Amino acid sequence: MSTVTISAQDINKLRQATGAGMMDCRKALTETNGDFEEAIDWLRKQGQKVAAKRGDREAKEGVVIAKTTADHKTGIVVCVSCETDFVSKNADFVTFGQTIADAAITHNVKTLDELLAAKAGNATVAELVNDKLAAIGEKIGVTKFERIDAPYVASYIHGAYRIGVLVGMNKEAADAGKDVAMQIAALNPVAVDADSVPASVIAREKDIIVELMKQDPKMAGKPDEMLAKIADGKMGAFFKEQTLTAQAFVKDGSKTVADYLKESGDVKVMEFKRVALG
Repeated sequence: MSTVTISAQDINKLRQATGAGMMDCRKALTETNGDFEEAIDWLRKQGQKVAAKRGDREAKEGVVIAKTTADHKTGIVVCVSCETDFVSKNADFVTFGQTIADAAITHNVKTLDELLAAKAGNATVAELVNDKLAAIGEKIGVTKFERIDAPYVASYIHGAYRIGVLVGMNKEAADAGKDVAMQIAALNPVAVDADSVPASVIAREKDIIVELMKQDPKMAGKPDEMLAKIADGKMGAFFKEQTLTAQAFVKDGSKTVADYLKESGDVKVMEFKRVALG
């Protein structure tokens, strides 16, 4: 049994991330010694439909700005966080976020540290952040920075600056880039295709599938080797749902994204980045 103290704040964080009930979240955190990601897996292994691991929960409120260079060879997305939606919805704060994104483009920055040191007017981005913090009295920060370099990069901002997407492609295709970026914003795939899903993610999903099968009375007594082979077969459904090119195209469910890209001139998605508030 865990000796870690599970706080109400920990439980609430897990509830917000997964949608699971309070008692289930408490149990999950207790069983996993307070490890947040392991607690998510524990809930999933109990058969609960909760959120899979994602790296885009970086700020409760703020703005996400996605931009490209004029030649569309480089794209950046930044998340500028704050504490309340009252601030994030203010036009001045949106402009502030755009100023930071512009600095990233102007100075061709490649990392978050480079962005914070970059000049925006007469001050660095870090100095601007501190000035804004002092002016509005909320914790402000540039909490996420992503960049893509490709023959053509499309950018897309979804909703009220809550999700930013970059799509790197093998050739210029503005319409396809926008459509695919909207797909990524809506369905949040884990990778471009099955071959690009990280091995750690595949192992994690198989482990959850096996654990669920072990709880099925019909599978009682089946050897682990057989369960592992069945899990391999079930991964097809995961790839279809969670990888971009295998997903049903949101604008026409009769075709996959791969079909749509082929019809658009044999366009290939090389990589994508999705940054979201939440």
